[in-house]
Amino acid sequence: MTMVQSIPARDVTLNTLKQQFNLQSTQDPQFFPEWSATYPDLNDREKAALNRVQENFLALTENPPLLENSVKMVVLAPLLDLAGFYRPPFHLETEASISLEMADEGITIQGRIDVSVEKNTLWLLVIESKRSDFAVSRAIPQALAYMLANPQGDRATFGAITNGNEFLFLKAVRQPTAKYTNSRLFSLINPGNELYNVLQILKGIGQIVVQK
Repeated sequence: MTMVQSIPARDVTLNTLKQQFNLQSTQDPQFFPEWSATYPDLNDREKAALNRVQENFLALTENPPLLENSVKMVVLAPLLDLAGFYRPPFHLETEASISLEMADEGITIQGRIDVSVEKNTLWLLVIESKRSDFAVSRAIPQALAYMLANPQGDRATFGAITNGNEFLFLKAVRQPTAKYTNSRLFSLINPGNELYNVLQILKGIGQIVVQK
């Protein structure tokens, strides 16, 4: 009888995903054009709301660390609202359990998604928020493990990782070959307000999925 090894998603490494699931990084710019596409400008109301989100976050960082629940409340909640993910045709789920299995290898990766936004059974966004003093790159393997657990493995899954200050978008597919890539890093401490870009990408990905 084959013993099944269970790995917490938070302990997964890119090397584990590459070895056990044949996951490969791709540098093909056509694989993830959604993050760099040209989207409609935001309206004044949206910009004002995002300016306030940035101001609130920066005020809170004066007394670090800003923990995960604070990141969700201060940054993620208003972004998801402005992106329209609280309303049909989307379905919001928090702390959803996932299990990613590789039966031939006896490996199971288990964890809980911070926030998933679904259209029917398609996972549109897997958002893994971290403490504000954690680099978002540390959460890439964990987010990819969640994304690869998409029950519709032939469909692309989009992800976003944030620690409140930084945002990184991911795209992954599991079939016919497991592969992924990421966007550039967006940060609230850069000149201007890069939450504008983040919201445009969120809204753009939402529209793309709705139209499929």
